[in-house]
Amino acid sequence: MTDPETSPETSNKRTVPVRAMELIVAALFMGIAAIVIHDSLRLGAGWGDFGPQSGFFPFYIGLFMLLASAINFIVNLIPSEQGSKTFVERSKFKQILRLLIPTAIFVALIAWLGLYLAAAIYVAGFMWAVGSYGPLKSLTAGVGVALLLFWLFEKAFLIPLPKGPLEAALGV
Repeated sequence: MTDPETSPETSNKRTVPVRAMELIVAALFMGIAAIVIHDSLRLGAGWGDFGPQSGFFPFYIGLFMLLASAINFIVNLIPSEQGSKTFVERSKFKQILRLLIPTAIFVALIAWLGLYLAAAIYVAGFMWAVGSYGPLKSLTAGVGVALLLFWLFEKAFLIPLPKGPLEAALGV
């Protein structure tokens, strides 16, 4: 009996064509490039009395980014065999989401809990849910990684990273 998750009929179902993803990413990069160009012009993208103004180099980076993205967008408007291929199969997309969703939650938690507690939760949760480790091993590794990160950045390199209520309560 085959598993419905890994059967050829399920795993090969199309999600999104490569062409659509190329167009979406190109459009997003054109938007980012437009923001960079706009802000560079606000800062001054010319040549001042003492050399380039603050927005000079970002302006040209944004301009090249806009140009490359526009070319990619135009090229992908033309139908091609490569563009009609599937971007990712459903079974592989589920694996990607299994990694992406916890990582996005981790990044969101940094704002409320600080980097160290969020890292402990992320490592422990990931080991337990995805790696199938036991809760004790997962919790030990999560706390160990958080403590190692704290020592490395705060003590060894003297680089303060975002802290949350736990560090504030401990006076760290």
